[in-house]
Amino acid sequence: MADHQEASITLPSDPASVPAARRYVSEVLTEWGLPREDDAADTVRLIVSELATNAVQHTFGQSPTFTVDVRLERDEQLCVGVTDSHPRWPQRLPAAVQQDNGRGMVIIRWLAAECGGRLHVSPTPEGGKTVWIAMPWSPAPAVVRTERGAVPSGGLPGDPAPQGHRP
Repeated sequence: MADHQEASITLPSDPASVPAARRYVSEVLTEWGLPREDDAADTVRLIVSELATNAVQHTFGQSPTFTVDVRLERDEQLCVGVTDSHPRWPQRLPAAVQQDNGRGMVIIRWLAAECGGRLHVSPTPEGGKTVWIAMPWSPAPAVVRTERGAVPSGGLPGDPAPQGHRP
């Protein structure tokens, strides 16, 4: 795999764009070797959903689009960022128990930390911001379906080496 891979998509700031952003990132991660059913893929999809929802809901119509950037650096670190052009940065306020919203950034920060990652916000030259998560890249080994069920592509310990291969 290359030392650095990137993918991005720009979508309208509309609620219908949230599932489109999630699907796009899911397809990119699968293309880069992270199976859709992997727990890390689920976590990244949830984070993208929260970030895209924030970009749509909290820009108050002042950001007509948002961009999702996905980067894989040296097969070691996955970075996902959502950029909008609104100047207001996410607020780090505790959500009151009776509130129906306001927990997105808390959820994102917690999910990133659970994966050994971190969240940060950076300004854009145009006056907006990008909310980034960075986490270790660790795709699960490929699984091969056989008569014995699912096994890692390298086989199970004690399995004979495939024909034509030496251990």
